[in-house]
Amino acid sequence: MSIKIGVIGCGKIAQVRHIPEYAANPHVEITGFYDVNRERAEELAKKYGAAAYASYGELLADKEIDAVSVCAANNAHAEISIAALKAGKHVLCEKPMAVTLEECEAMVSAAKEAGKYLMIGQNQRLAKAHVKAKELIAAGAIGKVLTFRTIFGHGGPETWSVDPGKNVWFFDKSKAAMGAMADLGIHKTDLIQYILGEKIVETQAVLTTLDKRDASGEMIGVDDNAVCIYKTESGAIGTMTASWTYYGAEDNTTVIYGTKGIMRLYDDPKYSVKVIYVDGTETDYQIDQIQTNDNQTSSGVIDLFVKCLVEDTPPEISGESVLQAMRAVFASIRSSEEGRAVRV
Repeated sequence: MSIKIGVIGCGKIAQVRHIPEYAANPHVEITGFYDVNRERAEELAKKYGAAAYASYGELLADKEIDAVSVCAANNAHAEISIAALKAGKHVLCEKPMAVTLEECEAMVSAAKEAGKYLMIGQNQRLAKAHVKAKELIAAGAIGKVLTFRTIFGHGGPETWSVDPGKNVWFFDKSKAAMGAMADLGIHKTDLIQYILGEKIVETQAVLTTLDKRDASGEMIGVDDNAVCIYKTESGAIGTMTASWTYYGAEDNTTVIYGTKGIMRLYDDPKYSVKVIYVDGTETDYQIDQIQTNDNQTSSGVIDLFVKCLVEDTPPEISGESVLQAMRAVFASIRSSEEGRAVRV
């Protein structure tokens, strides 16, 4: 069975993740490309034997196309995804899902009404150590979870763009809406709920701009650091830190503290899961290494999306399943603005 795919937005994430991973999947035929930079879409179309479209509407009007990847800037996610769903296409949308909660909910509603799949690129859920951690915690390996800390920080998105430098769209509030929180914070917010198997119900957050400047030397208009104190349904509390100012090694670690021990994820160069028990004994799991911006491996997201289409099974990382994480993100923004704890 061949799934015909259209790619909307041909920037860095499309070029290093979506397009090569589709091209490597035996069930996929990349049929079309659209990008605001027409030349970029045409170059890719030539490379992959596909068509370049003059608008995303024209691509969506192509009856041949079964599904699309939405890799545009954050502010366009909802508009394009909803249009695609209404046009009868399944949608894989990059994170953050959208820039307001209303937009996120409208995307989920559109998918239900169209009877089509909406999947969001929350690839942290697919990292093998995270899958193992979820299993271990559900089995009670570290007892009742009391506290946690989860971090995602690197030196910023300046190099992570097709047009690198200080003018990246990530720094433009009109396109990105949020900064490190939308880029990295949504990943770890979604992840901690996934691993613990429970929702975040309260947040106290600080979103701030500490160091990043645009090409004119002005401080950027979005946050370059976000620190949130999250409370879960069971009463566990922990911190989620997202940062674009970790100038050195990337940090993508999670540590979970329970009544019977501590679990450390991607915190050791050899063992991606370490469980340290109350009596000092350890169980270590050598599973995989976390990918970084400099060391890209297959995300697993594309293959999972294609598998859902081939087997006609709803995606686990559905828009609906990501809604609560987006609610926590928007509540955190409000918390930072109002200087108080906010219920999610």
